[in-house]
Amino acid sequence: MAVTEDHEDHEARPGTGDRQHVVVVGQGHVGLPLALRAAEAGFTVTGIDTDEQRVKRLTAGEAGGVGDVPAERLTAALTSGRYLPTTDYADAAGFDICVITVPVPVRDGVPDRGPIEAAGRAIAPHLRPRATVILESTTAPGTTEDLLRPVLEEGSGLTAGSAFHLGYSPERTDPGNTRWRLENTPKVVSGVNVRSLLAVDGFYARIVRNTVPVSSPRTAELTKLIEDTFRQVNIALVNELATVTGPLGADVHEAIEAAATKPYGFLPFHPGPGVGGHRLPVPHGLLRFAALAQEVNDAMPERVVDRIAAGLDVREKALAGARVLLLGLAYKRNSGDLRESPALAVAALLAARGARVHAVEPYADPARLPADVLCVELTEQEAAAADVVVVTTDHDTFDYTMVARAATYVFDTRDRCRGESVERL
Repeated sequence: MAVTEDHEDHEARPGTGDRQHVVVVGQGHVGLPLALRAAEAGFTVTGIDTDEQRVKRLTAGEAGGVGDVPAERLTAALTSGRYLPTTDYADAAGFDICVITVPVPVRDGVPDRGPIEAAGRAIAPHLRPRATVILESTTAPGTTEDLLRPVLEEGSGLTAGSAFHLGYSPERTDPGNTRWRLENTPKVVSGVNVRSLLAVDGFYARIVRNTVPVSSPRTAELTKLIEDTFRQVNIALVNELATVTGPLGADVHEAIEAAATKPYGFLPFHPGPGVGGHRLPVPHGLLRFAALAQEVNDAMPERVVDRIAAGLDVREKALAGARVLLLGLAYKRNSGDLRESPALAVAALLAARGARVHAVEPYADPARLPADVLCVELTEQEAAAADVVVVTTDHDTFDYTMVARAATYVFDTRDRCRGESVERL
C-alpha cells in the first residue's frame, strides 16, 4: 500500500527533525530504543515510565540491560538535551507525537490490556489538535480502535481521524540481534484513516529506513499476531520433535541443520526450554493449532526440570537439595530481556522442588532477577561445584568448552556444549 513515497531504499534521516515533541510511554525493551532513536533523529523526546527506579537509573545514564542500549548511547542522548526520562505525565504537555509501548501482561492465558487503557487515559488530557498517537504494544486485533480510541476521545474531547491522528505500528524488537535493529528493520504502519496513516508514516520514515503501510490498525495488529504465531508454532514443532526423537536414536539438532540446507520452503528453528518475550495469546479460540503450539511451549520448562531430575537420578542424586547452576536467565541470547523468560520458569520450578539454584546472567539488570536465585560468576570452580549445569540461555560470553570439561553433568537446552558429561534437550 503506497502512501506518498517509497522509503525502501532510503537511509533513515537523523538530524532532519524540526524539534517536534515526541512522548514515548514505556521505557523498556521497546520504548527506550525508540526514544533514543527519535532523539538522534532530531526530535525532543520525553520518555515516560511508571517504574521510579528505572527512571532514576536512566537519568543517571544507566540502561540496566534494557533494550540492548549501550551506556554511551544513553549518555549522548541525555547530554544532547533531547531526551528526558520521567515518571510524570505532566511532562507530556504539548506533545506532537505520542507512542505507547507499555507491556501487555498475560494473566491466566488472557492479555491484560489495562496498561494500554491507563496510558491512554494519562495521555488524553494532553492531546492537542493535529497531534498523533501511535500504539506499539503487542495486543489483539481491534485494540487500537475499540479500546484506545474511545479512551483518547473521551479524555480529550477530540475526534480521532479528524482532530487528531491515531494509528498502530507493531514492535519488531529482536534482543541481542546486532544485524537487524530498529532503524533498519522494516516498520509496519497504519492509521484509522488516510490522514492518520500519513502522519504515522511520516514519523517513522524519519527514524527507520523502510516503512510498510497497511490499510488499517486491525490489519497491522493482525500482522503482529501472524508474526508471533509463526514463531510460536515453529518453536513448538521443534520442541515436540526434541522430546520424541530421542528414543528413535536420531539427533534432532543435526536433522534441523541438514533441513536448513534446503534453499527454499524451510526456515530453521531450534529447540529450547520454552518461549519468552512479548507473546500474544491467540484470542477466542482463533487458530486452534496456534493455541496447541502455545500449550506445548508453555509446558517446556516443566519438561526440562523433569529431564534434569531424571538425569540426576541416574547419577544417584536427588533434585531436592541438589546444587543447580543455570547459565542464562534472559529469554534470548546476548540480551538482558527477562520478559516471560522460560529460564525464570525453570528456576522457579527447580526451587519449588527443593533445588539450590545458582545462576549466571551477565546481561540482565540484577535488580530484576529472582530473589531466590543466587547470582554468581561463571568460573571453573562454580561449574565443578554444581550437581548439574543447565544451559538455559546460550549467551556467547559463556565458555562452553570449560563448562563441559569442569562439570560432572550438563543439561543443555540450547545445543552449545559437547562432551561425555553433556545431555542435550
